[in-house]
This record gives sequence, structure tokens and C-alpha cells, in this order.
Amino acid sequence: MHPAATRPQRAQRRVGDAAARRETLTRERWIEAATEVLVDHGIDDVRVDRLASELSVTRGSFYWHFRDRDELLRAVLQSWRERATEQITARLQGAHRDPRAQLRDVLSLPFRGRAAARAARIELALRAWARHDAMAREAVAEADASRIDYIGGLFELLGCTRAQARQRAFTLYGHVVAESQLGAIGSSSERSSRRKFVEQLLLGRPAR
Repeated sequence: MHPAATRPQRAQRRVGDAAARRETLTRERWIEAATEVLVDHGIDDVRVDRLASELSVTRGSFYWHFRDRDELLRAVLQSWRERATEQITARLQGAHRDPRAQLRDVLSLPFRGRAAARAARIELALRAWARHDAMAREAVAEADASRIDYIGGLFELLGCTRAQARQRAFTLYGHVVAESQLGAIGSSSERSSRRKFVEQLLLGRPAR
């Protein structure tokens, strides 16, 4: 059995533990924690002191990674854009070369279990934040535009004119957003029927 540590040794150990936690607590973990608080409590609760308490670290650990709260909020928005727009688009493009198959995959996004439900909650919180914050509003608008551009490009590959492609892209994207937020309305079979209806409506031949 080792002898009990002296008070200076215990203090030194605590300092070492805190330093180790600061080094292992990554920038990404702060962003994840901020996103979790945003989703569960709203943007006003995304504060440095609250996050430090949630993560069991000091405020100093925050400033190891970020200059201030605004930099953290910008990082939250950038992380969301990368995960919810850029990475998903790349994954859909990589899964199929056929634009029709990619569009079907887009329509299926709200149906993908817990991941889809979590993504929907994050988007809802971000859109609520965007209603009264210019930085968040710009980020959401850019994400929406990027997604609609991607979907529109797929419709153009199917033979639609640019105007037709934009109309269909907006309609399909609007359905996906609504389904992700209103998915509790109706049974799973009713949701599936709605998806098939939109697919049949929009993936038919371009109007002449």
C-alpha cells in the first residue's frame, strides 16, 4: 500500500489533472457542448460559464481554444454547415451517380432514425436563433441556398430547364424540411405515402 499523499502532492496532482483535461478537451468538444445547450435550452444559455460547468473545466480551458463567445458561435454554425450540408451532399453524390437515385436519397433523409431526429432538432434550434440574429440568419440562408442548388442541379441533369429545376428543387426541399419538423404527424405508412407522392409528383418528366 502506498503512503498517503501529502497536501502539496495532492495539489500538484489536481493541477496536473486540470492541465491534462484542458489538453484533451478539444475544440470540437466545446462546439458539441454548445450545440447541445443550444438545442436543449436556446441560444441565450450558450454561455462560457455554463459550458465550462457542463464540461467540468474552468473558463480558462475555453480560452485555450476560442478568443470569445462570438468565435465559438461562428464555429457552431460552421460545424453545422459542414456536417449537415457539405458532408451530406458529398455522401449522396458518392453513393450514386444517377441523379434520380440521389433525389430519392434526399427524400429519405427525414426517415433515417435517431440521426435524422437529432439533425431536425438542431435545425429547429438554429432557425429559431436565426430569427433574431444576423449571423445565424446568414448561415441558415447559405445552407438553404446550397442545398437547393444541389437539388436543382440534379433536376437539370434529368432534363429540366433551369427554371423548372429551381421550382422542383424548392418544392422537394420544402417537403424534406417540413417532413423533418412535422414527422410526428401521421403514421409511418402515411409518411411513406407522402414521400412516394412527392417522388411521383416531382420525378416525372419535365413539363413542356
